[in-house]
Amino acid sequence: MESNEEELCAALTRVALAGDGVVLGLGMAVLAIRTWLRFYLHSRALYQLEDTRVSRIADLRDLISKQESKPLVIVRGKVNSKLLIDSQWRRKGDDLLTTHNGANKAVIVQRTQTCLYNEWRGLLGWSSDLRGLLGWGSLKEQVTVSIQKVPFVLVESQGFHRGAFVHVDLDESKHTLPLTTVYHQLHPVQASPYTFLQAIFGRGYPVGLLDEEKVLSPGKDITAVGLLDRAVDSQPVIKSSKQLPLFLTELTKEQLMVNLAMHTRVLLWTGILFSTCAVGVLGYAFFRNWRRYKEWKLERERRREQERRLSVERSEEEVTDVPDGELCVICLLRRRRTAFLHCGHLVCCVHCAQRVEQESHARCPVCRQDVNGIVRIYDS
Repeated sequence: MESNEEELCAALTRVALAGDGVVLGLGMAVLAIRTWLRFYLHSRALYQLEDTRVSRIADLRDLISKQESKPLVIVRGKVNSKLLIDSQWRRKGDDLLTTHNGANKAVIVQRTQTCLYNEWRGLLGWSSDLRGLLGWGSLKEQVTVSIQKVPFVLVESQGFHRGAFVHVDLDESKHTLPLTTVYHQLHPVQASPYTFLQAIFGRGYPVGLLDEEKVLSPGKDITAVGLLDRAVDSQPVIKSSKQLPLFLTELTKEQLMVNLAMHTRVLLWTGILFSTCAVGVLGYAFFRNWRRYKEWKLERERRREQERRLSVERSEEEVTDVPDGELCVICLLRRRRTAFLHCGHLVCCVHCAQRVEQESHARCPVCRQDVNGIVRIYDS
């Protein structure tokens, strides 16, 4: 690992362990809260879907006419273009999207272009990337995603009957789509003299462009889980629900329930793990900081008591007349109260003796011997 990477990792470690682990504990607490929220979402969806049966597309019109609210439905059918349903006179395939090579027709085309960068340490040993994969270099990615969609519907898998279809609304959906990869190609980038200079100074340079296309093709069987509503043309439309972790999937209801139950158990144990770690780290940090606060409070009280005693003694010495033979040999104002070690001379007040002791080469002002400490002398 490079020196700058080590410094950055050390800085991140110091931040995480700041306050005896308070930052680390709060971070783990945030992860635990997010995990429990996802667990609640999956558990609620599991209970809702368990009580919901798979509806036939032909029955959706009657179902929406009987209920005023938007019911939760599970529908399985084949993907078909909306324009093919509304305009039967159109030539089949005129409204479908086409992949860049023209080999596939689809209602959704997602194209992802990933620019891969290779970063070498260079002749000078410089590097600016933390993700060293093999010790000598690393890969970085710059991703560009574009999505094209056309309106589509779901029809019965056994065969299409006119009027028996349901619109699929993807406008407010942020769920993953059941897309199929139809194109996956890595295009290498030709090196240039500028690339060589980038490699010398440890800068990342492009090595390839990964081009990938995923589509949702007509005729594919999918399951839609969402809220049933009425479209503008009075046809049923299914919309995504923010309360559900999915919308469109290739799985059947049975497979979906098994998959959702497994994810729910994983989230449960992950939440328990994160919560336990967060409570342990925060408890340890609270104990350490509380003990440190108590020590600081006791030290502050001790200093205040010492300062109060010194102020009282100074005020008494200023008021009381001190004979000339008992005055401090340095300030000539206060009574001699402190003896030096190891010479034993009692020639200074407490204030001046402390100043002498704090000097780099502390020496007795009378015999000039080294001072190893001071002893306070009290009257009997």
